[in-house]
Amino acid sequence: MANQSIEVAVVGSGMVGGAVALGLAQRGFRVVVVEHDAPCAFNAASPPDVRVSAISRASVDLLKSLGVWQQVRAMRCHPYRRLETWEWESAHVVFDAAELRLPELGFMVENTVLQYALWQALEAHPQVQLRSPATLTAMHSRSGGHELMFDNGDTLTAQLVIGADGACSRVRAWAGIGVHAWEYRQSCLLITVRCEHAPGDSTWQHFTPSGPHAFLPLFDHWASLVWYDAPARIRQLQAMTMPQLKNAVAAAFPARLGEVDPIASGAFSLTRRHAMRYVNPGLALVGDAAHTIHPLAGQGVNLGYRDARALLEVLGNARDRDEEWHGLPVLTRYQNRRMPDNYVMQSGMDLLCNGFSHSLAPVRVLRNLGLMAAQRAGALKRQALKYALGL
Repeated sequence: MANQSIEVAVVGSGMVGGAVALGLAQRGFRVVVVEHDAPCAFNAASPPDVRVSAISRASVDLLKSLGVWQQVRAMRCHPYRRLETWEWESAHVVFDAAELRLPELGFMVENTVLQYALWQALEAHPQVQLRSPATLTAMHSRSGGHELMFDNGDTLTAQLVIGADGACSRVRAWAGIGVHAWEYRQSCLLITVRCEHAPGDSTWQHFTPSGPHAFLPLFDHWASLVWYDAPARIRQLQAMTMPQLKNAVAAAFPARLGEVDPIASGAFSLTRRHAMRYVNPGLALVGDAAHTIHPLAGQGVNLGYRDARALLEVLGNARDRDEEWHGLPVLTRYQNRRMPDNYVMQSGMDLLCNGFSHSLAPVRVLRNLGLMAAQRAGALKRQALKYALGL
């Protein structure tokens, strides 16, 4: 495969890239997936991955349409039916699946489970070639597409390159697409814990002066904690032993958490990025390669799946109409559908984050009055929940 031509090259087979590649193959496109490292096989005896995503109803529907959700369920995931957020105990906002007559709001799924389920489906599809392990060294625009260069000297020419290679996307950089970006004044620590009691089906977030603390229920007696704080404090927490971290969690999190035993943790900084454009002729960006968002409401991967659904529809419809599906006019339809929605969600998370970062008493009173009003908003509250779920 020293010099190969293909219709679509998807660079990155993570949760979003894998979904795009599989969806295009199911629509008849010939696809090559370029991935640095294939995901590890699922081990049911292993503790949960530190990286967990709250998959919304709309994202579950996409995964069902791709035929991989049954495999995810066969491994492990956990439904959540309530979402609670508060600062003062008297100012809770509760979103319940029953309000929308849904069986659940979504599922908590380990990132590795989603990646492996998609990878298995890609391996089995006759329209897909997997190049892994593989390392790209360059990308050049060519007449009718792009040429990808590999470190072993191979080349791959594709009519369409899809960059799904994460927040520090090399595809985006090679395409000359800039980003608007800034770092938040907080970092995040993810903590996998074993709970004294079954975690239930409610996920919650408690706002504190130093940052929010969140609880994500997982399978059996497992859960994931999310601790936002100043970068220096997160570094201190990351350096603790597990017994020390257990004491820190007990002192910081609300009493409803109960006793938990930390098993593993991982920290990351928080950065907002938004690509100045999502497309070039013969090129499109999806997921974190196009945008990253504050993880406050767990919308990151769900926005990526909205990108995936839109791109699959745009490309599939264009091909059915015998249009130049990899040309800029068609790809711009995808950009026009997704860029405004992603920007609105990013801005909403920024507004929420900034609104709860002030410690002045009048500001705290106003925002808690706002939470009380939101709890009583009725139809408006239900509409906001539907938008967040992608419904």
